[in-house]
Amino acid sequence: MAKRPSVSESVIWITGASSGIGEALAYAFSKRGARLILSARREDELERVKEACPGNQDHIRILPLDLTQTSMLQGKASQAISLFGHVDMLINNGGMSQRATAMEASMDVIRQIMEVNFFGTIALTKAILPHFTKRKSGYVVVVSSVMGKFGTKFRSTYAASKHALQGWFDCLRQEMYDYNVDVTLVCPGYVKTPITVNALTADGKRFGKMGTGQQTAMSADAFAEKLIPKLEKRQPEIYIGGKEVYAVYLKRFFPGVLNRMLRKMKVT
Repeated sequence: MAKRPSVSESVIWITGASSGIGEALAYAFSKRGARLILSARREDELERVKEACPGNQDHIRILPLDLTQTSMLQGKASQAISLFGHVDMLINNGGMSQRATAMEASMDVIRQIMEVNFFGTIALTKAILPHFTKRKSGYVVVVSSVMGKFGTKFRSTYAASKHALQGWFDCLRQEMYDYNVDVTLVCPGYVKTPITVNALTADGKRFGKMGTGQQTAMSADAFAEKLIPKLEKRQPEIYIGGKEVYAVYLKRFFPGVLNRMLRKMKVT
């Protein structure tokens, strides 16, 4: 089996790198000397993040992409590989959230969220896997959510997309062992990012404000610093957050208790 490179030795491709957790990871990885490929839809924001990275600017490349354009993602993977000659790690971080009841959310909005969070992530991963399996070396990281383990009000499609990612990547992990390719699902709790500001409401409009949980949560930079040492260990699943992370264990062992708690909880 090929030696697994450390973060500082790696070429790391990050989606959703123009803001939030993706942006914070870019800064944290750059500080450690990694070579980076930064992707998101907004090229100007990617350039801003690149210029703000504390490491060597020659070690950073910009590769704009739209996860809803799944037919284009195989070409994007080929471009990513060509930028440094190979890719060691793909961090699937791009995605969107939701603030709408299951009954009111339109089917168009439901499909849009699933297209980005699930189908786009799967398509990009499938595009890079032949490169990883041929090299007998690679690392797929998925920034999911604790919502991939349980559900609350107003997040039905978001939670569904994260549950779907959990199942798909759990299966992929088993299939990749013989190729020396690792798969990690990262399940954050609340992190202070714009994800709720940009969340989609029932008719597809932006929610436009930060959720209560995000307002008092850890910063994205703090989250990134907690995450990277765990990625170095290539843990299959990683949970980082506040008290909300305990709900994962309540769901597993005391689902009735969690259900009663969530029923009474004010969720925004």
